[in-house]
Amino acid sequence: MLVLGEKYKFTNLELERLKKKFQNVKTISYKNKNSENVIDEIKGILENENFTLIVLNTKAKVDDELIKYLTNLKFELNNKKFEIISIEHFLEKYLHKCYIPEDHTDLHYLDDIKPFSHFQNFQKKIVDIVAIFFLFLAFIPFRFIVKKKIDEESPGSLYFKQLRVGLNNEEFECIKFRSMVEDAEKNGIAFAKKGDSRIFPFGEIMRKTRIDELPQVFNIIKGEMSLIGPRPERKYWIEKDFEKNIPYYNQRHIVKPGITGWAQVMYPYGENIEDAKQKLMYDLYYIKYWNIGLELRVIWKTILVILHKKGI
Repeated sequence: MLVLGEKYKFTNLELERLKKKFQNVKTISYKNKNSENVIDEIKGILENENFTLIVLNTKAKVDDELIKYLTNLKFELNNKKFEIISIEHFLEKYLHKCYIPEDHTDLHYLDDIKPFSHFQNFQKKIVDIVAIFFLFLAFIPFRFIVKKKIDEESPGSLYFKQLRVGLNNEEFECIKFRSMVEDAEKNGIAFAKKGDSRIFPFGEIMRKTRIDELPQVFNIIKGEMSLIGPRPERKYWIEKDFEKNIPYYNQRHIVKPGITGWAQVMYPYGENIEDAKQKLMYDLYYIKYWNIGLELRVIWKTILVILHKKGI
């Protein structure tokens, strides 16, 4: 895989995934270079290494000479598998996320991000009904186990309730098993982070295994959430940081939030604005390409996370 330009910067996790798929990942800088130099560099690399994919990942306009060279490459290499693809299509095809431009000027990608159809919502409703049955079965015994552990490690309330933003930007009261000390925000609102001292030991286990989310079965029953969907965020963070730095952030609110989601099983725990942006890319992909197969895939990946205790 040969990447031309650095418009989108791959995360370390993405590079690990891509190296497993393509074995060799190499980047050619396009900034402040003329087409002849870039063509010579590509030729030099292709003489010594075998690449079947070139990704156009440049902010600068690719000039006619380079386009002509790239389009003729497939015939010169005589390789039917050889492919040239834009970064936007590459992210969707190979990393299952939607590209979000840095400069907020090219928003055509939002054209295909639409609310679910009546038939899609009907299918999701069936999944939610089945989920309510199994989640409630799990909730009943875990409620007593969690209460006992909380009483031992951090005496106080069993549940943690907080306003979150859901469908159509409307707030609702999201309920969870409490995993932090009672006065967790005495020093102000802050993101939860790795090794957070506010999280008591069993609370850490609950967060990694998603046990703390079980009470949200009641949010599903009330129609405020689905089993699968973008995770609901606090209005504070949306207005303070996310909307200012990611103006199209609220696009995720055209569908119901979920207990788990595509972003949660594909990206590590978020601690900052960049993480929120990365997760939004996955949320938008989920909305754009939703089908029952993707829904079941999220459920399966979530089960693997729970069983392996991978708090991602």
